[in-house]
Amino acid sequence: MKRFWKDVTVDAERGVRLDDRPVRTPGRAPLVLPTAGLAEAVADEWRMVADDIDPRAMPLTGLANAAIDRIAPDPAAFAAGLAAYGESDLLCYHAESPPELVERQTALWNPPLDWARDRYDVHFEIVTGVIHRAQPDATIDRLGAAVAARAPFELAPLSPIVTITGSLVLALALAERAMDADAVWRAANLDEDWQAEQWGEDELAVKARETRQRDFEAAARFLSLV
Repeated sequence: MKRFWKDVTVDAERGVRLDDRPVRTPGRAPLVLPTAGLAEAVADEWRMVADDIDPRAMPLTGLANAAIDRIAPDPAAFAAGLAAYGESDLLCYHAESPPELVERQTALWNPPLDWARDRYDVHFEIVTGVIHRAQPDATIDRLGAAVAARAPFELAPLSPIVTITGSLVLALALAERAMDADAVWRAANLDEDWQAEQWGEDELAVKARETRQRDFEAAARFLSLV
């Protein structure tokens, strides 16, 4: 679709408007945001369109559309899908060796695990190696309740954060401002960074990581504006 508007504004209800016509989601619902900051950030994406609309260049709009069209009709089901990641959280699977990697994992992964233990009164089964070990039912229930308590506009960015990092704990720590986005990214990519240090970087892997990082940063920004 070509750009057909001149002006982009935000109305009193925090809806985005193009030449005073409301922007609508793919499901035809008005694109109305929960905060003024997020509304302006989404509006800025529409202001930056040159000639053709490229959805890939408008990640905040995409997340808002998902919150309204996909999540809001049944937030409990969507939250349950995210909560399932707590069963195999990245932070619970530590390396056996070498000592330098083990030390780095301990330094970056133990603090968010300790935060989650205190915040949600849970216990984590920590595994040395990659063989799956079930987490206690109480842990899964309490982490699930923490996710289910969140509104659709919080669940929308949490979804890519959880899937990109592989960690529900890191996503919740970011959502509750216990960690910033840079710290979460470093913790989530610790193993990949270690491998690159040992064996060098692969060009395709670097490009894939750049794509993941753009998606992660967009989701983290969205979450910070909700």
